Amino acid sequence: MFLHLPKRGIAVVVTAVALLLPWLFQPTHARASEGLQLEFPAGGELRIENAFGSVYAESWKQKYIFISTTDDSGSTAASVIVENKNQGLVVRVARRQASGSIGLTVRLPETARVEIVTGSGEVSLRGVPSSATVKSVGGNVKVGFLEPANADIVATAPKGFVKSELPQLASDNGHVLQARVGAGSQTLRLSSETGNILLSQVAGSVFPASPELRADDLNNEGPRQAAGTPAPTTDTQDVSEGDVIRVDSQLVALNVSVVDRNTKRGMVGLQKSDFKLFENGAEQEILQFESSSAPFDLILLIDLSGSTRDVVNIIRAAALRFVDAARPSDRIGVITFAGSPLVVSPPTSDRQLLHQRLNAMDTAAGDTKLYDSLDFTLSQSLKDTRNARRTAIILMSDGLDNNIPGVQGDGSKLQYKDVLNRIGEFDGVLYTLWLNTVYESLSPLDTQPEAFDAGFDRMKEMADVGGGAFYPVEGLEDLAGAYDRVVADLGTVYSLAYRPSDKTRDGKWRAIKLNVVTHPAAIARGKRGYYAN
Repeated sequence: MFLHLPKRGIAVVVTAVALLLPWLFQPTHARASEGLQLEFPAGGELRIENAFGSVYAESWKQKYIFISTTDDSGSTAASVIVENKNQGLVVRVARRQASGSIGLTVRLPETARVEIVTGSGEVSLRGVPSSATVKSVGGNVKVGFLEPANADIVATAPKGFVKSELPQLASDNGHVLQARVGAGSQTLRLSSETGNILLSQVAGSVFPASPELRADDLNNEGPRQAAGTPAPTTDTQDVSEGDVIRVDSQLVALNVSVVDRNTKRGMVGLQKSDFKLFENGAEQEILQFESSSAPFDLILLIDLSGSTRDVVNIIRAAALRFVDAARPSDRIGVITFAGSPLVVSPPTSDRQLLHQRLNAMDTAAGDTKLYDSLDFTLSQSLKDTRNARRTAIILMSDGLDNNIPGVQGDGSKLQYKDVLNRIGEFDGVLYTLWLNTVYESLSPLDTQPEAFDAGFDRMKEMADVGGGAFYPVEGLEDLAGAYDRVVADLGTVYSLAYRPSDKTRDGKWRAIKLNVVTHPAAIARGKRGYYAN
């Protein structure tokens, strides 16, 4: 788990001097003109945004990220905001300080999961990290593989075209490319609305810092060497421990619901002074506190795979009831899935719009990729960094991802143990509603009984790791009642954050205990600990 500062960002100005807030960062010896070096967690998430120009990103073996900017004149005068968010960082070019475009360079660990977003600017990615999603409205996208490709690749250019130097790949009508190369251990998702996409094999340091992808680079003769200045490289042997900025004020965030053990009812109106929090038996200072009345972003994640066509009306009616029962201050989003996730509605307070979107909701095609869809939903919670709220995901499914033994079909790329780790790192709360779809197996091609058991057990375990509650739903007619119980439970959830007194990151389990000292009958339910990675 990457301990982090929830719902808070800092602006780092990359000019002649790096303006660093001392309470967040230790001092750095790196000059801003040389860039900014930030500690980054292994396997963390990195979102890169530049609305004012291009992005050059490079995957490397270092454990930190390197950030620099240039404008058309070669100056480094640009403002960059770096925000702590859940399992990683958001890097955003905030504004121009002169006319013309701003180029953003980011070098990132090869274990990172990165998302890059630009407007009209180009994106160049040299080397592919653990996973990468690149989205550009009008810019070209160029990806250079440093080693033989070993990735699950989807590239779309609706008004441009996709070209690949890799002989294993072939594009569909020039606009879409979808293939798995090698074992597909990396994930690569590329899209540009009006630009072109190029996949190539590169070596050494010949990738340009601000490459221009020209139309004649994408002809039938294959791409030629792009013109430009090679990307500046940092001599990593000269980087000392003092040159890497460390986030030393990371907070651990908790979401807990409080119930009276005698009445079984949720308790509201508690204050920070009512709680005492312990990590491995040592009392911790509660630095942030949100009462049970604080608003949520509630994300309904709905399994519409299989034979739901006959029951989709019941599922839709239950979701509409949830929307109407939620507090007016809560924003609600809806994502459905089968073979892939579909955002029916991003989080919104517009109940009328939600009714319209839900009424149009229908069954989805493809095998059940529950784990990939949950991973997508967890990542979606990182999107809105400016209006961050407490987040709760409510998953409705029978738990039968097609990668479970005994379930036929193409399952998730993400394995169950990995999705559990993602849930454990999630700062929100996860509720699961298990639907009973058990039937008698009459053929080896039918879902086997042990698979149904695994689906049940895993749905329960995911809720436990996610700090929420597990609700078994034996019949669809009971689904609305289960949603009602989730709404009631969410009204008793308190959010707290603390800075661990033990700052070592030894990868060991840290047990968390929360007591309501003013109410002996109170039980606080939430995550029971984390791994200090």
